[in-house]
Amino acid sequence: MKKNEKPKTGMARLMQLAMTKKPLVIASVILASLAAVMSFIPYLAIYQIVKEIISVYPNLDTLNQSALFNYGWMALGGMIANIVLYFGALMCSHLAAFGTLYELKVNFSSHIAKVPLGFHLFIGSGKLRKIMDENIENIEKFIAHSLPDIVAASVSPIVMALILLAVDWRFGLTAILGMAIAFVLQMSMYGNEGARVKMSQYQTAIENMNNASVEYIRGISVVKAFKQTVYSFRRLHDTIKEYTAMVIPYTLSWENSFSAFTTIINHIYLLLLPVGILIGMNTTDYQTYAITFIFYLIFVPSIASILMKLMYVNSDSMRILNGIEAMDKILAEPELSEPDHPKTTKQFDVAFSHVSFSYDVSQEVEALSDVSFMAKQGEVTAIVGPSGGGKSTIAHLIPRFFDVQEGSVSVGGVDVRDMNREYLMNQVSFVFQDVFLFKQSIKDNIRLGNKNATDAEIIAAAKAAQCHDFITKMPNGYDTVIGTKGIHISGGEKQRIAIARAIVKDAPIVVLDEATAFADPENEHLIQKAFEKLMHNKTVIIIAHRLATIRSANQIVVMDSGYISETGTHEELLAKEAKYAAMWRTYNQTSTWTMKTKGSV
Repeated sequence: MKKNEKPKTGMARLMQLAMTKKPLVIASVILASLAAVMSFIPYLAIYQIVKEIISVYPNLDTLNQSALFNYGWMALGGMIANIVLYFGALMCSHLAAFGTLYELKVNFSSHIAKVPLGFHLFIGSGKLRKIMDENIENIEKFIAHSLPDIVAASVSPIVMALILLAVDWRFGLTAILGMAIAFVLQMSMYGNEGARVKMSQYQTAIENMNNASVEYIRGISVVKAFKQTVYSFRRLHDTIKEYTAMVIPYTLSWENSFSAFTTIINHIYLLLLPVGILIGMNTTDYQTYAITFIFYLIFVPSIASILMKLMYVNSDSMRILNGIEAMDKILAEPELSEPDHPKTTKQFDVAFSHVSFSYDVSQEVEALSDVSFMAKQGEVTAIVGPSGGGKSTIAHLIPRFFDVQEGSVSVGGVDVRDMNREYLMNQVSFVFQDVFLFKQSIKDNIRLGNKNATDAEIIAAAKAAQCHDFITKMPNGYDTVIGTKGIHISGGEKQRIAIARAIVKDAPIVVLDEATAFADPENEHLIQKAFEKLMHNKTVIIIAHRLATIRSANQIVVMDSGYISETGTHEELLAKEAKYAAMWRTYNQTSTWTMKTKGSV
């Protein structure tokens, strides 16, 4: 697309996508058009047969048998030609559709991988799944099936009108009038703005249900543990109610118009009766009149199938168009900018310089406000503070999940926005609180950190992360596929596999978001020892709620409502008797809480 060219929408955009494989699409259009023309040859053959019979009636013995057989073969040939040409059109359209489907899915997957990763924190996975699996698949179905049908359904009325007018313009105009009434009614149903808005609302409602359904299924263990049902899962329940409240009145609103449309197209021949009576009352050539009238009574009912096909094609196209709008909305999301002249660094200090950031720029409340600190290479920097203080936001900004609105985040003195995205991601290892493991072998899940890691390196990382023992006890050891044949692991075990993944990556910057959240006291101590040994000379940033895990940190940054409240070592912050000291006292008090039975002292 040219720089100043306005993006295409609607049918123009759909055809733009369809023409990705232009030669195949053009071949499909030509073949479908020829197939539509061939479909009328049997009717012309029937007209000639009726003409032959009536011309000799009642002396049927004088029928030209040879001519009848020729017209019979003509009808059969038209049917065969229609089938062969339409099959050829479908072959071309399917080849074009599969190629387009491949490109669309690759381009869409590539794009969502290039947008800032923070984008995925706010858009539901159910919506992306629907676009990837349903909306894009519908484009393939349109090119493979609907496009030849649209061509045939568009060419057929034109050919039909020519035949109707050629045989007898009076009967022809009457039939065309019926077609015009049906066509106008169809356009009033599908072509108005209200119908397009309703279809858009329908698509949105389905996307909302998909998002809520995915969330419901992911949290099914919690739902069952608390003996809840779909009715108590408010978000899913509300989206189903919203969908029902929208789709039922919308469906019922079609009742009268659709009934009128089907009645008209299936009874156009009734318009011919009064016209036929008037013509018959004023004709002198009854033979020609009978031939023509019989032909139209046979031919006109075929209009119904053609217009019904056109209606369904319009309905499918409208649904596909709304799906394309949803896809294009995601594709319009700006990709993470790449520098023209990317820089690298040999040092890996992480510095925040007067950083201000808001997830929603339209809101006045900022997630971070004028934040400045340096996490030095070879040291551990801990980020602590109450929930909503900005701790996780700091972790998100280091690898450019989002870009800051003010200030800068730099690695080794180089602004992260001046680094190539792939290079930056290679410099950072993550262990977040929410761990996701793929339905692959444990070995492959750990190797995600470094695709070139050897089996020995994977085992060493697993030992360091204290997960080697439970892995070796599994049916197939490191080749065990998680999530199959009843193979499930605990939250703490998932956490340790994620830590092994980060260790094998061996990146110079390590970001840990409650990395020991699910570890028991014994393994927590061992994991801390593993970090001390294997992350030597790395920049380690730990986001923690359990203050005991970061007592030995070289620097502790205390966040509060998006601001840095104080910084220092554990001892320095206790001596200040400020925010951190209060948090420490509260932590120590709660760590000694015990449950007492009623009546105990």
